[in-house]
Amino acid sequence: MEQKNEKKGIFYNLAEYLSHRSYDLKNKLKMAGIKKTPIEYIEDVIGKTIVLSLVLLVLSALIFFIVKIDYVWLIPLVLVFPVVSYNYWMLYPDALIEKRKRELDYEILFAGRHILIALRSGLPLFDTFVSASTGYGEVSVEIKKIVDRIIVGVPATQAIREVAQEVPSKYFSRVMLQIANSLSSGSDVGNSLEAVLEQISKEQVVQLKEYSQKLTPTVMFYMLLGIIVPSIGVVLASAFVSVFTAGKTTGYGSATLIPVFLIIVIIQFLFLGIIESTRPKYLL
Repeated sequence: MEQKNEKKGIFYNLAEYLSHRSYDLKNKLKMAGIKKTPIEYIEDVIGKTIVLSLVLLVLSALIFFIVKIDYVWLIPLVLVFPVVSYNYWMLYPDALIEKRKRELDYEILFAGRHILIALRSGLPLFDTFVSASTGYGEVSVEIKKIVDRIIVGVPATQAIREVAQEVPSKYFSRVMLQIANSLSSGSDVGNSLEAVLEQISKEQVVQLKEYSQKLTPTVMFYMLLGIIVPSIGVVLASAFVSVFTAGKTTGYGSATLIPVFLIIVIIQFLFLGIIESTRPKYLL
C-alpha cells in the first residue's frame, strides 16, 4: 500500500496543536473557498503572525524613540501583538465567507429566474445549468461546480446537494435544494422553483425595508459624531486656548490639529464602513 508523504513545515507541530482548538475551521475554509487543510492554513497564519508582529514592534520602537518613551513598555507589546495578529488572520476566512455570501445573494434571484425560464421553455436541467454557469458572478461559479460533477458521473441530485452544502448563502442553498428535492420526488421543478424564488424575493424586500429603518439613526449619529462634534469641538477648543492663555504664545500650533484630524478621518471611515457593511446587496 502506497503511503502519501505529507510535507511538513517548521510550524507543523504547533499548527496541529492549534487546529484541535479550532473545531469549525475545516468547515469555514470550505465555505470561504480556501483550498487548504486546517493545519496548512494555521501554518500560514503563524508565519504571517510572526511577520506582522515584528513589523508592529519595529514601528512601536520607532515611535517610542521619537516620543521619548521608555523601551520597557515594549515588553507587554511583545505579548499583545502576536495574540492580536494571530486572531486577526484567523478571522480572514470569516471575512471571505461574508464576501461570498453577499456575492451569491446579489445574483441568486436573476440566476434562479434564468433557470426557471429555461426549464419552462423545455430545456433539460443539465443544459439549463450549463447556460447559467456564466454571467451570474459567484452563482455561476457554483453552478459550474455542479455541471463539472455531473459530467464526471455524479448523479444530478447528489451533485446539487453537495455544492449546496459548501456555500454560505442560505438563498442559494434553498434554491438548489428545492431543485434537488423536486428531482428526487418527481414533481415539477418549475413550479417549486417559482415558489421559492417568490419567497426569497419577498424576504429580500423586507430586509431592504429594515435596512432603511436602521439607516436613519445611523446617519444621525454620523452627522453628530462625524461632522458636528468635531467641527464645533475644534472651534471651541481654539477659543478656550485663546482665552486661558490670554493671547500668549503656547506650544499649541497647527501640528496639534494633526492628531485631531486623524481621529476625525478614522471616525468618518468607521461610520462609512458600518453603513456599507450593513447594506443588503440584492438584485430584485
